[in-house]
Amino acid sequence: MRAVVGEVVESLSASLERVGALARFLGRLLWLSPGGFLRVRLLVEQVYNAGARSLVIIMTCGLFVGMVMGLQGYDLLQRIGSEDSLGVGAALALLRELGPVVTALLFAGRAGTALASEIGLMRATDQLAAMDIMAVDPMKRIVLPRFLGGVLAMPLLTAVFITISIFGVQLIGVQFFGVDQGQFWSQMRGAVELSDIREGLVKGLVFGIACSLIAVFEGYNSLPTAEGVGQATTRTVVISAVTTLILDYILTALMI
Repeated sequence: MRAVVGEVVESLSASLERVGALARFLGRLLWLSPGGFLRVRLLVEQVYNAGARSLVIIMTCGLFVGMVMGLQGYDLLQRIGSEDSLGVGAALALLRELGPVVTALLFAGRAGTALASEIGLMRATDQLAAMDIMAVDPMKRIVLPRFLGGVLAMPLLTAVFITISIFGVQLIGVQFFGVDQGQFWSQMRGAVELSDIREGLVKGLVFGIACSLIAVFEGYNSLPTAEGVGQATTRTVVISAVTTLILDYILTALMI
């Protein structure tokens, strides 16, 4: 029993130390961020890598999520005779919850793992150490542009996901089930407020900060081996997913 308690305490202590290291890492990135926006070429390149290269999976998943919502939403609303409210329910669910959360999970699985493995490979092949020797700060040259690129790309990807998903809902509800198109769009415009849009974009930004931070942190602090890079990539996905869901609850509670 004493051994089990000791292992739990040791594991908790290691987790707290890692959280502290992550907080210090974030503080350093925030301190360097103003200068990072001056490196326009690097920033645009990383926004492209994190955002544009994720568009295919974001748009594909967004379309099918919307189509599934159209099927399930119509089936539910038909039972209470409110089929014309399909657009309202889908839009609010996508703007406030599903859009930011699903986009963050997809972002962590695609762009987050790419960031972690790329930086981890630089660590394993001593490229980061070589930069230190040449008096080039790898935090400024490698980590910061990738972090900022992910932060800027996430709200844009969230907006794309929500837009495509609403189109998927409209495709099923209006074109397939015959919901009145005018009612679909007019009720949506009347019910959706600016605060709903703002909530979705704020969540997208916060999730972008969290997922990008975890990805670059795990990659930068990975063990310089092939196994270490693989472990960093796995931790990036798992921690990003758990963190996204926890932050989603906190943000929802604060905004409501």
